[in-house]
Formats: sequence, structure tokens, C-alpha cells
Amino acid sequence: MKKNFGKILLPIITPFKENEEVDYEVFKELLNYLIENNCFDTLIVTGTTGEFNTLTFEERVNLFEIAVKVLNGKKPIIAGTGCGSTRETIALTKAAKSLGIDTCMIVAPFYCKPTQQAIKEHYLAIADECDVDILLYNIPLFTGVNIEPSTLRELAKNKRFIGIKDEAGVNPVQLTDYYYAVKDINPDFLLINGDDIMLMPTIAQGAVAIVSGGAHILSKEIRQVFELCAAGKLEEAIEIYRKIFLFCKTNGINGRIHPNSMLRAAIEIVTGIKVGKPRRPLDGINEAERQILLNTLREIGLIK
Repeated sequence: MKKNFGKILLPIITPFKENEEVDYEVFKELLNYLIENNCFDTLIVTGTTGEFNTLTFEERVNLFEIAVKVLNGKKPIIAGTGCGSTRETIALTKAAKSLGIDTCMIVAPFYCKPTQQAIKEHYLAIADECDVDILLYNIPLFTGVNIEPSTLRELAKNKRFIGIKDEAGVNPVQLTDYYYAVKDINPDFLLINGDDIMLMPTIAQGAVAIVSGGAHILSKEIRQVFELCAAGKLEEAIEIYRKIFLFCKTNGINGRIHPNSMLRAAIEIVTGIKVGKPRRPLDGINEAERQILLNTLREIGLIK
């Protein structure tokens, strides 16, 4: 399973037109670019980078369907199917399965701040209803709740749950807590870093892969870090990691929490593909931010 998903799981951006409608043609163009440039080992559709929270149920299903057709079995697809309610999450997960997607990434319940017991019951209800493998997704920065190691331990007893993506920047050592929580239950349980800036710190904790929005433009560098770390060439890995770090820091300027505003602009600059601004309430970048972004992209060698 670790081998099948590879090292880079890319949560693809959802392109928008000027009127904020999903641009499905640009989505296909971006997909083909990412495939041709080997930017990912596994594709994630409608994750946080895909702005799932502002997409409709129908839009998400449409994106799943297009991804399945374009990839045509070339690489694995994971559908991001987390919704605001257990009921809708089950419905979207079943829709993904009906399109031939066998693995779904499901974010912890958001906005309502449920108890750990409620989080466990939420996931178990989905596992009972849906014939898919489930990658848990922990991102307290946006959901307001943390999947505690004790909760993960209980969920890992159910073979539907194959791993967890953790927003490691919020709790930098939680992947190690997760390791101890599941190691005697399922040694093959996937521990995946979900924060580009935490790439090397989580490799050191045993993360087997990364879910990386930055891989739209930095997949070569991310892959090199994994390879150099595996070869014990840590000084070389650190030098490349520092480029990734600089880009991630730029994504958070002016108090921005969601990286998409800067990431979208960076994708357009580096690839030439017009993915558009985020869907509101996220805003596009201003001219001062664009200049900072351009300087960073030059500094790390992505543009001249």
C-alpha cells in the first residue's frame, strides 16, 4: 500500500473562471500538465487545496468524474469527500465509489467542534456505509478539532481506515504520537504529512509520504528531499528543503492562513496555466504580494 500511493500525493487546485464558476477545461489542462511533468504519484481531488468547502456536491462529483477519465488508470486517485455532515459525507463517498474511486480522504468534522466520541462515531458510520478505503484527514487549523491519538487508535482497529494525513505544522510531533497509537494494531497504517513546510521534520518521524499543494510547482524538489534523506545525504536534502521552506513562508505573508491565494498565482507564473483567483471569501493577491512572490520564485530558481 505504501508503494502504491508513492511519496507525493497532490491535492489539485480547482480552477475558477472570472465569474467563479469551476473551469472544467482548465482543470483538464492542469491535470495533463501535472501528469506530463510527473508532479504526483497519487492525485487527490477536492481536498483543502481544491477548496472543497466552497464547492457544491455536484461540482465535486463532476471533478471526480473528469479526473477518472483523464487519468484513465495511469495513477491512483483519492477523492476528498469530507462534508459538513456525516449524512452528506456518506452520500459523496458513495458517489466517488460509483465512479470507480476506491480510496477517499475524509476530513475531520468541521465547524461544529464535536467530541472525540462523536468524531469516532462519524467515521465509523461512514466506514459502515461505504465500501472504500478511508484516509483520515486531521487539520485542526481549519476544523477546530484534533483527532487525538487515542481516537486514532480506536479507528485503526477497523481495516477500512488505512492511514491519516496530519497537518503537522499545528502539532509538530503528533505523527510520532500517532505511530505509537497504531503500531501494535496495524503496522502498515499510513502516516502522511499534510504540510509542505514540515517535510523534513516529518520524514524524521517516519512519515511515508506528503500531501503537497506545493507539488504543483515543486514536485522535483520534494522528490529529491525524500530520495536524499533515504540515501542519508542530509546536508544536500536540507539545502533543497530550504527552497521549499521559503516558498511556504511566502504563502503565509500578510497574515494569510490558507495558502491558495499565493499558490494559485505561483502556478500561473510557473506553468502559464490560468487557474484563476480563489472562490470568495478567499481573495486574490495584491500587487505588493505578487512582487514578493516573484522574488521568491526567482530566488529558489523556478523562474528567471
